[in-house]
Amino acid sequence: FCNLLLFVGKIIAGFLSGSVSVTADALNNLSDASSSLISLLGFKLSSKPADEEHPYGHARFEYLSGLLVSILIILIGFELLRSCVDKILNPSETTFSILSISILIASVLVKLWMMFFTKNIGKRINSKTLIAAATDNRNDILTTLAVILGAVISINFKLNLDGYIGLGVALFIMYSGVVLVKDTLDPLLGRAPEEELVNRIQDKILSYDGVLGTHDLLVHDYGPGRVFASVHVEMAAEEDVLVSHDTIDRIER
Repeated sequence: FCNLLLFVGKIIAGFLSGSVSVTADALNNLSDASSSLISLLGFKLSSKPADEEHPYGHARFEYLSGLLVSILIILIGFELLRSCVDKILNPSETTFSILSISILIASVLVKLWMMFFTKNIGKRINSKTLIAAATDNRNDILTTLAVILGAVISINFKLNLDGYIGLGVALFIMYSGVVLVKDTLDPLLGRAPEEELVNRIQDKILSYDGVLGTHDLLVHDYGPGRVFASVHVEMAAEEDVLVSHDTIDRIER
């Protein structure tokens, strides 16, 4: 909802000023609104319980929705890139007003609140999607500040940097999309577990009496909150097998 409001405000500002960089920033907010809807759908689908065909649940839907959002961001960035190159090759007059600058400043304040909001919720529920959204909001603040800087330079020094600022925004959007693609593809392709998690599992197992060591630890990520691990636990050969079995059962639980 906030992103849609920012989109409408910036489209009006871009139309009034004739600025391709402001319009690019507006379309960036529209892509953020689309991303939120796709992420929401991903959360809904990923919360479905396990069934016979998917015994490990559907939590990877969150990764798939993130991948779709990433591709959408790259496509929007590419379209913006074309518009900005055209503006550089065929420059037109850009006229910034107090209204358009005010809209951009208000946008920075809204995005600042959104950054802290999504980061806080993301940490509370351990959601990579929301933490990524917080990073995206921070990036939006930086791009909008760049647009404002370009507007100030244009007003004071009569330099038409609009196309170049828009080009920078478009490249930044595309770069963010590529980074997000990598982040969402890694767990889908079977990324190695983090060293901290491996050490935590091994330390937990070794804390039980009678355990001599571990090997062949396998960790599978089936989506946020759906991580499964298996490991071989080494016990003393001279120990009663039933006692060792009970110990391993406790470790598993």
